[in-house]
Amino acid sequence: MLTTWLRLVKASNFKTWRLPPTPWNLKSAIPIYAVIGLAVGGAGWYLTRLARGPTVVWTKSNPTPWNDVKQDENIKMLDVNSRFAKSGMVVHFDAPDPDYPLPPLNEIPDEDADKPKEVYKLSTTLNGFPAIIFGTATFSRIYNDADHISGVTPLRAARLALRRSYGLNVFDTAPLYGDSEIILGNALRALEHEFPRDSYKLITKVGRYPTGLEYTPEGIESSIARSLRRLHTNYLDVVYLHDVEFVADEKLARREGNHVAALGQEKEQYGLNENQDGETYTDKDHRILSAVKKLFELRDERGVIKRVGISGFPLPTLLRLAILIQKRLGKPLDLVMSYCHLTLQNSTLEQFKSAFGPRAGVKQVITASPIAMALLRPSPLQAHPAPLEVREAAKRAVQLSEEWDASGTGLPDLALQYTFARAREIGVPVAVGLSTLEEVHASVKAWHEVDVEGLAAKEEWVTRVKSVQDLFRDVQMLDYSWATP
Repeated sequence: MLTTWLRLVKASNFKTWRLPPTPWNLKSAIPIYAVIGLAVGGAGWYLTRLARGPTVVWTKSNPTPWNDVKQDENIKMLDVNSRFAKSGMVVHFDAPDPDYPLPPLNEIPDEDADKPKEVYKLSTTLNGFPAIIFGTATFSRIYNDADHISGVTPLRAARLALRRSYGLNVFDTAPLYGDSEIILGNALRALEHEFPRDSYKLITKVGRYPTGLEYTPEGIESSIARSLRRLHTNYLDVVYLHDVEFVADEKLARREGNHVAALGQEKEQYGLNENQDGETYTDKDHRILSAVKKLFELRDERGVIKRVGISGFPLPTLLRLAILIQKRLGKPLDLVMSYCHLTLQNSTLEQFKSAFGPRAGVKQVITASPIAMALLRPSPLQAHPAPLEVREAAKRAVQLSEEWDASGTGLPDLALQYTFARAREIGVPVAVGLSTLEEVHASVKAWHEVDVEGLAAKEEWVTRVKSVQDLFRDVQMLDYSWATP
C-alpha cells in the first residue's frame, strides 16, 4: 500500500490533490444549517443555565450554594444512577476510611501544658453534662489543616480535657465533619488505659453528610454502624438527627430575622399554635418522624444509643418538630441542640429554651458555637452564611475589642464569656469547638471567670458586652437569625 501511495505522489508531480468545490450555498443545505444552529444554541443555553444556577454558583451573595440542594434533587446534566439517587442513598457507608496512625503513647509529649491548671477546676454539671462539651468539628479540614488533624495535637487536647481537674468528658462529633469521628476515635482508643470507655460520653449525628442528606431508616442504621466502628465503641451516648431543617417542612413566618414572635403573636404562622400540635404538612415531616422512630428503636430495643435528639439552626423549626415527635411517636426527645443562638449577636435561645420542656417534653437543651461559627473572630469563615450587615458589624466589633485587647483575642474571649454567663443562668451546656491545648485551657479559664469570679457582674465587662451588642443593634441585626438552608 505504501508503494502504491508513493507512485501516486510521484505521478502527481507533488501537486496538492483537491476535491471538487462543495456547493455550500445550495438551498437544500439550509435545513441542515438550521438544525445544527438550533442544537448548538440550545445546548449552549442549557449549559449556561446549569452553570449559573443557585445550587452551583458560589458568590458573596450566595456563599453556600450546596445548602439549596434538597434530598433526592439532582443538579447534574446526567443522573448516572437514578435508582440510587431516588432512594436517597447518597453515602457509601461501607467505603474504607482513611488511616491516621498515631505514634506509641510514650512518644507523645506530656508536658506542663498537657496538665490541667488546678486553679481553673471545672466542677459544674448540668443534668449529667459538664458545663462545656468538647466540640470536635475542629478535628477536620473545615477548621484546621491536614498536618494538624493527622498529628498528635487532637489527642493531647482530648487528654487534657479528660484529666480530673477539668473533666470535659463529653465529645461532640458528626460524619459531616470530615474525618472528625476517625481522629477522635483513634485518640480515645490510644488513651483507653488512662480513660476507659465509661469515663466519657460520645455524641454523634446522623442524616447529613459531606455528600448529601440521608434520612432513610436503612441509611441511619448504616450510619450508626459506621460511627461505632470509627469511634471504637459498642454504644453511643447521644445521637442527633442532624440539621433537620434541611428535610422538614419549612413552616416559618419568615426565613430570616428575629423569630421570637413564634412564641407569641405569630405562633400560628410558625405552626406552633396549640391546636396545631402534631400537625404534619407534607411527606418531609414524615421523613423526620421515620428517622427518629429508627433512632428510638436503636435506643429502646437494641441499646446501641442511650439518648436521642435533633439538632439544627432555626429554633421555631426545632420546637415544632420536637412537639410533632412527642405527639406522633408518643415519646419525647431526650435532647435538642441549636447553634449560634446564645451569642453576643443572637441570644434568642433564652426565650425558646423554656418552651421545649412544657410543650415537647424535651429533657435537655444544648447550645453550640458561642463564637457564631467563627463570626466573632478576627478571621471569620470566608463562606459564613450571615448577611453582609451582620458580618460588617462583626468586623467593627473586632476593631472595637482591640481597645481593650490588642492581641486579637478580645472579642472571641468576650463572646465565650458571654455565652457561658447566659448558659449558666438558664442551665444549658455549651458545645465549644476545641482543637489545641491552649483552647482547652482558655475555655476552662473563661468558665471559671464566670462561674467563680462573678465576671458577668463586673461593670467593665457589662459595658464591653453592651458596646458590642450595640453595633449589631444599630443595624437591626441583634437577635437576627440568618436563613438556612
